[in-house]
Amino acid sequence: MKRFRLEDIAAWVLFAFVGAIQVSIFAAEGLFVLLALLWLALLVTRRARFAAPPFFWPLLAYAGLTLVSAVFSVEPATSLVDCKQLLLFAVVPITYEVARGNRARMAMTVAITVGAASAAFGIVQYGILHFNHLGQRVHGTMGHYMQYSGLLMMVTTVAASRVLFEKRDRAWPALMLPALLVALALTLTRSAWVGTSVAIAVLLLMRDFRLIGALPVLLALFFAVAPQQVTDRMYSMLDLRDPTSRDRVAMLREGARMVMANPLTGVGPNMVEKVYVRFRDPEAVERVNPHLHNVPMQIAAERGLLALGAWIWFVGSAVAGLVGLLKQERVGVLAVAGLGAIAGMLGAGMFEHNFGASLFLLFFLVLITLPFAAARPRS
Repeated sequence: MKRFRLEDIAAWVLFAFVGAIQVSIFAAEGLFVLLALLWLALLVTRRARFAAPPFFWPLLAYAGLTLVSAVFSVEPATSLVDCKQLLLFAVVPITYEVARGNRARMAMTVAITVGAASAAFGIVQYGILHFNHLGQRVHGTMGHYMQYSGLLMMVTTVAASRVLFEKRDRAWPALMLPALLVALALTLTRSAWVGTSVAIAVLLLMRDFRLIGALPVLLALFFAVAPQQVTDRMYSMLDLRDPTSRDRVAMLREGARMVMANPLTGVGPNMVEKVYVRFRDPEAVERVNPHLHNVPMQIAAERGLLALGAWIWFVGSAVAGLVGLLKQERVGVLAVAGLGAIAGMLGAGMFEHNFGASLFLLFFLVLITLPFAAARPRS
């Protein structure tokens, strides 16, 4: 098999993988394995050295500190098994190698297109199948509404970046954006709403700081046309008596106690639920929770302050690298989308442990790697 043919196959598998992330975890995992094998074959046939964007090295440090945390965990065997998620970080060098040049832009287009189709299915769920209340929420083809809303948040950010910053070919993302926004609203997922708002606000500020004045107008229009279930859910964000809001505040206090008890290595990966009762706050609503619904607090409590420092280093390195790519005409829009994705992840991550969700993590890492891959010439 000729080398250029192998590259083409790897690129098409990457496009399928980017689409499958939003449709099926089974298909995404299978394509990820196939993509990894093709990536290894490319490195061997080219006799090329391993390469990755600069932010991969702090991400690798975070992975190493996670393994240290697992060794000192409350239940080391359980924590070490949970560390298999660290293998997903390989998507960074894989995307960096396979999505070179114009392939990165194509991958973004695939993400928007599949995301819009997924959004349309979610709208059908709400309007026809009556997935329209907190007991039965819109979740698309995903197993859970949190996964679905997080992925919609990322695709909405990418589509908005194309509409705001693309000099040409804006029509397609502009057509897809309304469906994405409507489906996102219908998920009734407040953390994804916050993340999307933060991401779009960052995009507007980058485009022209005066555009930030359009946000109140957009919110007023939203309240005017949104179904009552959606507006009631929005109002609940400001209700201090809301049980889920009170529980999230209690979780921050519980996380702080976990950090104080194990500052360097934390309680161990996947151990928060195991030790939750021991650190439970008197004002907590739920007896137990699987995680602390806050990414920085979850990392600090679960893996320790050193791992949190490495994670912050990773985020800062990614932001610095993407800002450095903004002036390159060929990759500028991709870099803007990457910055929007980081803003969205951080905004939603204050209320949900999205960095620990496998599909969200894969999609997020692909989006922030694409600009760096686009800056590389096709081999």
